[in-house]
Amino acid sequence: MAATFSFGVDYYPEQWPEERWALDARLMAEAGINTVRLAEFGWAKMEPDPGLFNFGWLDRAIEILAAQNIQIVLGTPTASAPPWLYQRHPDAFRVLESGDRQTYGHRRYNCPNHPAYREYSMRITTRMAEHFAQHPAVIGWQIDNEFAQGDRCCCPICTKRFQDWLKKRYHNLKNLNECWGTAFWSHGYSEWSQIPAPLKTAGSPNPGLMLDYLRFSSDSYVDFQREQVKILRKRCPSHLITHNMMGFGFNQLDNFQMARDLDFVSWDCYLHTQWDVDRQVHPHDIALSHAAMRGLKQKNFWVIEQQVGLSGWEIVGKMVRPGQTRLWAYQSIAHGADGILFFRWRSARFGTEQYWHGILNHHGQTGRFYAEIQQMGRELQSLAAEVSGSSVPSQVAIIQCYDSRFAFQIQANHKDFTYTGHINQIYQAFHAQNIAVDVISPHVDLSKYQLVIAPALHVLPAAVAERLESYVASGGVLVITPRSGVKDEANAIVDLPLPGLLARLCGVEILEYIPLYDQVSQVLSLEPGAPDLLPLVANLWCEVLQPTTAQVVTRYSEDYFKGQAAITMNRYQNGRVITVGTFGQPDLYTALLPWLCELASVQPILKAPTGVEVTLRQKNQTDYLFLLNHTAQDQTVMLDAAYTDLITEEHNIKQQISLDPYGVAVLRKK
Repeated sequence: MAATFSFGVDYYPEQWPEERWALDARLMAEAGINTVRLAEFGWAKMEPDPGLFNFGWLDRAIEILAAQNIQIVLGTPTASAPPWLYQRHPDAFRVLESGDRQTYGHRRYNCPNHPAYREYSMRITTRMAEHFAQHPAVIGWQIDNEFAQGDRCCCPICTKRFQDWLKKRYHNLKNLNECWGTAFWSHGYSEWSQIPAPLKTAGSPNPGLMLDYLRFSSDSYVDFQREQVKILRKRCPSHLITHNMMGFGFNQLDNFQMARDLDFVSWDCYLHTQWDVDRQVHPHDIALSHAAMRGLKQKNFWVIEQQVGLSGWEIVGKMVRPGQTRLWAYQSIAHGADGILFFRWRSARFGTEQYWHGILNHHGQTGRFYAEIQQMGRELQSLAAEVSGSSVPSQVAIIQCYDSRFAFQIQANHKDFTYTGHINQIYQAFHAQNIAVDVISPHVDLSKYQLVIAPALHVLPAAVAERLESYVASGGVLVITPRSGVKDEANAIVDLPLPGLLARLCGVEILEYIPLYDQVSQVLSLEPGAPDLLPLVANLWCEVLQPTTAQVVTRYSEDYFKGQAAITMNRYQNGRVITVGTFGQPDLYTALLPWLCELASVQPILKAPTGVEVTLRQKNQTDYLFLLNHTAQDQTVMLDAAYTDLITEEHNIKQQISLDPYGVAVLRKK
């Protein structure tokens, strides 16, 4: 397999008898595996007592794997400290927002700012880096493990660090008090030490304080990661450095900031777990996470934990049918993954994750999951060379703003609204039509996109408003949705008619906003001369738009605001801005999509039956089409040109191609 594509597995040799390791390595090699992640939970094995280091077992495991031409990614083990550390420093446990201090027994229970925890973490990272820097099989590092798992700490150490963080941000208390509006409820601070961590026992803290604490908490992990990155860059300058993030749905950290210090982003891709048994996880959910991870650095990524089989802790998740493991892995590659590592090699006999199944079951014998991985390994022998170096082109972008995301965690505005759910509904409409979307920061260059969606851009700095204005003035098509332009950077509501800094760009002012409860909805009426759209329904929220320069597209049809504008389009210099005054449901965005794509000259990659996903990767003007059948039925896809199937090596495929249930085709255009 081409060395530029990593196809591998997460392996825990410390959990198995050493005499088994050679057999595991041989079976990995026979499955086409060329990369293994090791040691991210091996701290107690590597440092069983403070300052007493034992890397011998890891040396032997690496040598056995290297003998099979398998390269190694090492995890720094700081996500789960040995018991001796907490015994020495019981105040290193995290304090929850409830005020309760956690106790030993899980992982990720540490305070990220505890000085001793930081010192021990940097020491084990340094010793590992020094020990493995020159090993030819070691190619890179994963920093820690899954920072996004609810890691906010409210302990006294973090409270003091937060106060210092605020000093740097606001410089003086007069400025802080003005920005937060502490005149409300007599909260004016006269000493930095008076500012608390926002515990839930305090009720509803000041929104400005709360947003800054979420920013500070995120920055704490960015800083914790950066300390390790600096150690590794100095001692292992040729090694790659990544971190395994957790996709789009996790809300705790600003992943744009987390990604900045990494060579590339990785993430952990799971579809059917014990936490998903009461809901259906759709292909677009996973595709959105891929797009979000790709957008963090606007480059390809790895999936460093790719689901293999049944997943669960206390209960077992949904079944994984034959073909789905391979399908999900190809979906990752289709969306820009340059590395796939399956979690895990063998199902654990001990510990919390006994029911998180791997390629091999508890008995260690090969079965259908091994056969599926082995099949994919054979396919990638030739396919990897073609796909390596290609990227995912997108004409459409969705802006993800972490300040807005955090602000909605503090004040959701509507009990049924979530920022992530809103973006998911918009993304779903594009995914169903096989239109690639990048999920990007508000601060990146927008000029390469023909259509940009800015969902609920709640916290809006002036610089971002100016960037959007420049994008539209240059000919871009921009979509704004409700609750945009409402807050300034301190999470205070602006003293301007809404949508605040976007009012001139949108060509509207919001007369009032009306939350809809009790499943109330209404069909919107089309304005004469408006685009021929499918029925549009307002749900959850109605913003009454008063056009200043915008053209009305639809109006509300019921209640006291009947006849008022609901959706408008404004021509601004060379571009257009569509303002959508209601959150709606997925059908709303599905109905709007053809019109938006026509305005922006955006075309689907290829039309396909429902349940068949089509994605595109490009390299040197060569198109690689991925056809992914997420259904349990045979499907036929009509083609627009002649293709070569890179998996079957069939040439000159024209007109149509058939896909088996959960089948995959990778096509190169002739």
